[in-house]
Amino acid sequence: MPVKRLKEYLDRHEIKYITIRHSPAYTAQEVAASAHIPGREMAKTVMIKIDDDIAMAVLPASFHVDLDRLREITGSKRIALAAEDDFKDLFPSCEVGAMPPFGNLYDMQLFADASLAEDEEIAFEAGSHSELIRLPYADYVRLAEPVVVQFALEYV
Repeated sequence: MPVKRLKEYLDRHEIKYITIRHSPAYTAQEVAASAHIPGREMAKTVMIKIDDDIAMAVLPASFHVDLDRLREITGSKRIALAAEDDFKDLFPSCEVGAMPPFGNLYDMQLFADASLAEDEEIAFEAGSHSELIRLPYADYVRLAEPVVVQFALEYV
């Protein structure tokens, strides 16, 4: 079960969370709709390449990454969306594209868009395309330790 590692981590830190099973969905907006969660409360994990390193960018499902802004924030020379082949082997217990937004569990840098703080809770895919976890945003930030900055733009 892909979510086992994450649940063990949350349980070890005594975090209160709920697990939501939903019909299989593959985009963050589809997951949000399937689980009856507003797109702003559903966090998606976007894999990026900062120079030659893979990192995670976490943002609301209804937003997209402003790569120029993130490049400015990181001071990197190059930043781009990572190709699936760049990261698929980094998450052996997860379905491709359903990795949870915990860079610290995978030894990679994690950026969270500041707009996620507008809601008390955060929901995200938990390693599969049919299960997500919802927990308090404050607990997420405390455990995942993301760099919280403004780098996302809302789709219009």
